[in-house]
Amino acid sequence: MALSATSPIQDSAASLFQASSTDVDEHCAALGRWRLSYDQISAGAFKGSFTQLALPRLDVFREITSQQVRQYGQLGAGSFGIGLPWHGDGEVNCDGANATGAQVIACIDAEVDMCTPRAFELRGVVASAALIEQLAASLDIALPRRAWHRLQVIEMAEAPVARLRAHLTAIHETITTAPGQFDDPSARQALEDALLLEIMDMLPTARPSDPGRSAAARRRTVDRARELMHGSGDRSLSLLEVCTAVGASPRKLGYCFQEVLGTSPMHYWRAMRLNRVRRDLKRAGGAGTSVYDVAVQHGFWHFSQFSLDYKRHFSELPSETMRRARRAA
Repeated sequence: MALSATSPIQDSAASLFQASSTDVDEHCAALGRWRLSYDQISAGAFKGSFTQLALPRLDVFREITSQQVRQYGQLGAGSFGIGLPWHGDGEVNCDGANATGAQVIACIDAEVDMCTPRAFELRGVVASAALIEQLAASLDIALPRRAWHRLQVIEMAEAPVARLRAHLTAIHETITTAPGQFDDPSARQALEDALLLEIMDMLPTARPSDPGRSAAARRRTVDRARELMHGSGDRSLSLLEVCTAVGASPRKLGYCFQEVLGTSPMHYWRAMRLNRVRRDLKRAGGAGTSVYDVAVQHGFWHFSQFSLDYKRHFSELPSETMRRARRAA
């Protein structure tokens, strides 16, 4: 799978990184210091790109992914992040809430776990939580404490969100047409100040989105089911075992998954296991492991159906994945 990256070094105070990939794991590896993992949920060839402008006090990013993806992990200890959904064939889901309109995705020193739709683009800013807290204290701004240590969809005033969108649009147009402008220290400081000003203007208006009692109950059911599906035991649980463990009928679990994640539990469960198989095949550089052995380990008993599902999901046969891993080894 092709991964291309360019890193033109401007000076010690600012740098521009751009990468593109046709493999979800390679795309994730290009995110630098962000400690995130991605699972491809929807079927089809993956295409992704990541652009990051690193400034002295904050990073500005733009990420595009072609398939529905689960993102989980951490932006980095002590990080503040704010993201604006830009485009997508659906809504991004975080903590049982969907981000739309003037809502943004925000976290302060938080674990990330969200599902993004197909053809999704996210733009935003990452800084140190200490910087945001210091600015908030000096400006007498109360930070949204409910966003601490968890990813949140947050309602904010439309005007500062619109202004932040305009800044991000201008930044990425400049990256495309005249990236040398960021070499000027005065221009960099003016840009940082403008971004931080909008963030400080947004934060006092922040109100975490409340999904409601029934939505919160559905989210808890889905969270418990996903916890079981992602378990790291010796074998993958069957979907029947998952339903039994959470105390929900297949129909009820289906309603919950569709509401929270926009997909069925069967599709999500199969996608998670296919991603695990793919990673194990990539690690199987030795000659002693077969595709069949890896498939069975992850609960795929019907081998021909597994091969069809794998090719449909990743646009290549599992044998091709293993062959490429062995060549690389």
